[in-house]
This record gives sequence, structure tokens and C-alpha cells, in this order.
Amino acid sequence: MRLLKHIRTVSLFGIMAALSGAVALAQTRSIDTAHSTMTVHVFKTGLFSAFAHNHEISSPISEGNVDVNRGQVSLTVDAAKLRVLDPEASQSDRAQIQKTMEGPEVLDSQKFSKILFHSTTVDPAGKDRWSVRGDLTLHGQTRPVRVEVSLKDRHYEGTAIIRQSDFAIKPINIAGGTVKVKDEVKVEFDVVLAE
Repeated sequence: MRLLKHIRTVSLFGIMAALSGAVALAQTRSIDTAHSTMTVHVFKTGLFSAFAHNHEISSPISEGNVDVNRGQVSLTVDAAKLRVLDPEASQSDRAQIQKTMEGPEVLDSQKFSKILFHSTTVDPAGKDRWSVRGDLTLHGQTRPVRVEVSLKDRHYEGTAIIRQSDFAIKPINIAGGTVKVKDEVKVEFDVVLAE
């Protein structure tokens, strides 16, 4: 009799655990990749930087999700799908910048095809604002980053500053170093969750 009661209790706990897992899964929402954007801004520096231009790079999110119960975010960017926008540059200059960005000097996108982010903590920073810390994997290196996020009209918007050198990327310089790319780049995003 005691054994039967024990089996019933274990079964009840198993069912409750399964149900609570199902509820948690129901709170995980996918990122709407068709309506979400991410842009990387790369800035120039150096003695003759006035003769060069900053770079603007589209970084489409290929997949991701948000667990609203746990406050966790994860997303993936396909490194080969990053595109140099640079409206001030000529088509041939954009093509050269694209080739350099994809090549072994910068992203080495054939070898390191995925850029990954997974949050570790999410702290409130005011009404509809959060400070998100997480691990960014880029160019085969994983480093902690901080992202500032705000919610506006169902859009999670925010920015992060990352240093290329933290990910074993040496910032490009040309003309004997008189024009350089700054080590710090700014990432801006506008993320929408799927309905």
C-alpha cells in the first residue's frame, strides 16, 4: 500500500514538472527575423580620416528567441549575410570593403560562419528599459558584452559597443596607418517578436 502511494506521489510530481515545463515553453517567443534589423557602425580615425568614410553594415538576424519567463535572449547571425551599405562609397569601393570584411583579416566568414549571442543576466534599468549582459561569439572567440535595451511600441531597441581586438580581429588601417578603423564598433538593433 505504501509503495502504491509512493508511486502515485512520484507520478503526480512528474506530471506537475511536465506541465510547468510546457508552460515555460509557451513563454518562449521567436524573433521575427523578417521585421527585425541589426546594423553595425564602424568608425574611421587617423591623420587623413577626413578623406575616408565610416562604414555601415547590415547584419540580418537569421534566428533567435526570447524566454519571457526567464528573461533570456539568444540569437544567431550568419556571418556570410552581412552586407556593406556605405551609401557614400562607390559600388566598387563597397565591393572591396565587403571582400575585406568577409576575408581572413576581419570576419573570416568561411571559417567562422556564425555570430552568436546568449544573454546571461537581464537587469531592469527603468520603465521598459533593461541592461542585458551576455556572451557574444564572433570570429571564434567568446567574450562578455553588455547591451542596453528599451521597449517602444513592441520593438526592442538598443545598442552595444564592442571592441574588435577582444575577438582577435585587428582593426584595418590603410595609407601607412594615416587612415584607420577604430577598434570600437557600435551595434544597433531593432528586434520584433513573432506573434
